[in-house]
Amino acid sequence: MRLVYDEIYGDHLRGIPHAESPDRVEMVAAFLQESGRFDDVVKPRSATDEEIERAHTPEYLARVKSEIDALRGVAAYLSTGDTVVDRRSLHVAKRAAGGAIAAVEATASDNRPSFALIRPPGHHAESRRGMGFCVFNNAAIAARAFQAAQGGRVLIVDFDYHHGNGTQELSGRGISYVSTHAYPAYPGTGSADENERTGEDLIANVPLPTHDFGTEAFLAVWKQLLPLAAAAVRPSLIVASAGFDYVAKDPVGDLGVAWSAATPLALLVADTAAEYCDGRAVFLLEGGYNIAALQESVARVIDAFDRPSEVTTSNAEPAAIPQAQARILERVAAAADG
Repeated sequence: MRLVYDEIYGDHLRGIPHAESPDRVEMVAAFLQESGRFDDVVKPRSATDEEIERAHTPEYLARVKSEIDALRGVAAYLSTGDTVVDRRSLHVAKRAAGGAIAAVEATASDNRPSFALIRPPGHHAESRRGMGFCVFNNAAIAARAFQAAQGGRVLIVDFDYHHGNGTQELSGRGISYVSTHAYPAYPGTGSADENERTGEDLIANVPLPTHDFGTEAFLAVWKQLLPLAAAAVRPSLIVASAGFDYVAKDPVGDLGVAWSAATPLALLVADTAAEYCDGRAVFLLEGGYNIAALQESVARVIDAFDRPSEVTTSNAEPAAIPQAQARILERVAAAADG
């Protein structure tokens, strides 16, 4: 599996106590190197203003530039909300968006999967504001870049603990969005009432309890949800907003899901991409704040694509889906059929 990575990703918030720390990419990269999974690496460029403005307004981009330029050796919040930035954040965020684009471009060229080990994450960033730990919406920027170059429809698959409010807001016009997330955890969006089918585009949210949902139920939901969404959208590309803060003991998330869930999740994405879009699947790092779990989860995604015959998955019967989520999936199926 191709990796997209740049040492620059560690420069955002370096030396500033924050959950979204440089360790999230630097320690994962070191782990992948030590375990022999770091052989095929692409170094990205920075996204251009034009590429960013396919997802964000020029006014928001100008605000980010001016507010970061005004910083003098200290960190501060963007005035749009709760996003902490420092003097290097604009450069790093543009390189993160460029990393997402590089992953999509490479996968579109040869149909091989890519994993972009990037930060800051992006799925909370809306068209006019940064939120959470996110400055620019990497997934939406990359999806629009793919459409500009290739055309076609993109399905963004978000399994982060938190709802990707920004990606949902930026969907439409050939981008569909499907998500599981803790609800009503931050940012408080993503209820099933927000689900809709508009032409060929789909928004499908399956909110989960904020804690202790469990591995089997989590995977059972996705084994129904992703095939439903893909059949409705028939995408030319799948982009996974790969947040691993769903794992048990994550200090920011925690759905009580085992680290091992990354393997069947990745295999499901691989199978779906093989069926609908010639294997074109791209993973973009979102959340995940337990470093050991993050290292293991990313490695498992890579192995699911590179060593599928060696990975171990359960042969047990799929778990029953809790009634609340089963009802939502029924509504998703009805919308998909419509």
